[in-house]
Amino acid sequence: MQIRVLILVFFFMSTLVRAQEGSIASIDISGAQKTKKTVLLNLLLSKVGQPLDSATLNKDMVQLKRLPALSHAYYQIEQVNNQSFKVLITVEENFTIIPEINLWTFTNNQLSYKLGVYDYNFLGRNMAIGGFYQFNGFDTYALNFRAPHLFSRKWGLAVNHQNWKSEEPLYFRNSSANYLYNNVSFEVLGLYQSNVRNQFTFGVNLFREKYQYLSGATDPGVPQNLSLNKLLFKGVYAYDGLDYFYQYRDGIKNNLYVQYVVTENDFQNEFVIFWNDFFYFKRLGAKGNWANRLRFGLATNENTPFAPFALDNNVNLRGVGILVDRGTGSIVWNTEYRHTIYDKKWLAVQTNIFTDLGSWRNPGGNLNDFFQHENIRLYSGIGLRFISKKIYNATFRIDYGFSLINTKNNSKGGLVFGIGQYF
Repeated sequence: MQIRVLILVFFFMSTLVRAQEGSIASIDISGAQKTKKTVLLNLLLSKVGQPLDSATLNKDMVQLKRLPALSHAYYQIEQVNNQSFKVLITVEENFTIIPEINLWTFTNNQLSYKLGVYDYNFLGRNMAIGGFYQFNGFDTYALNFRAPHLFSRKWGLAVNHQNWKSEEPLYFRNSSANYLYNNVSFEVLGLYQSNVRNQFTFGVNLFREKYQYLSGATDPGVPQNLSLNKLLFKGVYAYDGLDYFYQYRDGIKNNLYVQYVVTENDFQNEFVIFWNDFFYFKRLGAKGNWANRLRFGLATNENTPFAPFALDNNVNLRGVGILVDRGTGSIVWNTEYRHTIYDKKWLAVQTNIFTDLGSWRNPGGNLNDFFQHENIRLYSGIGLRFISKKIYNATFRIDYGFSLINTKNNSKGGLVFGIGQYF
């Protein structure tokens, strides 16, 4: 009996070794209509003539599923002979020409809108190009181009131009004023992907900031008109260890942002800002997904009303309001449970229960500010997601968040709308 078992084990191991010694005779891709097959083949680690390796093929599927052009990818293996195999890859494409239409109201119930269009698979080569025009009482526009594999499998380029205008509150001496903020920028970034999990972005942004007083309190130490020419050096390191399956995520992800801003003026000095986003996702059963984001950031701690970290509905705490405060440091934890209640071939609907907790360091303050009651915000609520499984990033979300603690001038809650998951 023992001899028979040993023979079976030996036979199994011999078969496994022979399979591993086999090479790839051909790689065929089906399901790609707009996307160039040559682009997809160039992104693969697996190549014709190389040894067949399931671990490498699994990495290739992760790479393909992260492309905006594709919603899903999987492979099959067919044996040609004892020493060679055919790899058959099937991909499901996204619709990637996405219009952007947003309507909302602001001061005096004036109607604002944003109109744009982006192609996330330009020329079928996994390049993104597009722009938008926005009217919120002022005219804003932006143009963006991103080609992560422009030069090779690992090297790419991004170029961005923006002329942004908005009315923003600035806070100082327990008072506030409304300013017209204008940022005109030109940005060039290099993109490098060392492997399927690790990516680096680095480059420069040349921009001009203008602040023009509109209404509210005034202070001799706060100028009513300010124009600043700045140069920003940017670096981003992204680690992506997530497993993607349509609307579900599982695993960890981390993004580190570092910026150094150079400026020459008497009002604002050079400064450094960094923030880190750590994500943890866990599949719970067939339809559940627990999602978390922990953000920590600090900037040069100047006592200025133009502090870089903003307390805002659409950025960190759902229900807190629009640009309700600023700080030179930020700690935010967002956690939510997403549950799919409807899932068909092209559409999924999710409900979610969330809690957002955050605290800020006041401009010119110290790290103890993070633990002061008046700086802590805690919101919880429910939401709904409508997710297209065939259109890239086409998730319409609506959340209602309400405050769980009482703080001076704290919003009691409100609705938050947006495109894409909150995080």
